[in-house]
Amino acid sequence: MEMIDPCSTGLVLHCCMANLTITVDETTLRRARVRAIERGESVNQFLAEQLRRYAEADGQRGRQQRALERIGELADSLSLSTGGWTWNREELYDERLGRFDR
Repeated sequence: MEMIDPCSTGLVLHCCMANLTITVDETTLRRARVRAIERGESVNQFLAEQLRRYAEADGQRGRQQRALERIGELADSLSLSTGGWTWNREELYDERLGRFDR
């Protein structure tokens, strides 16, 4: 269910929106209101967007961390072997440096 903002800004609010009360000094709020007007938005819109980004970033970091852990688990589960063959740094770069035997 959607409702029109009672402040007549023309914004559509969703019925499941929650209110948040914060405490900030008057000077900061006044400066934020001026900046918001200059940007064509409200302080509330700005804070809501910042809060959404903050919440989503945390979720993304969690997903990235879980993905890295899963990659580590997969790597640990592979039984790869070089068959006793070892190499050094120079051998690794021989091909790139054009020093390998053809």
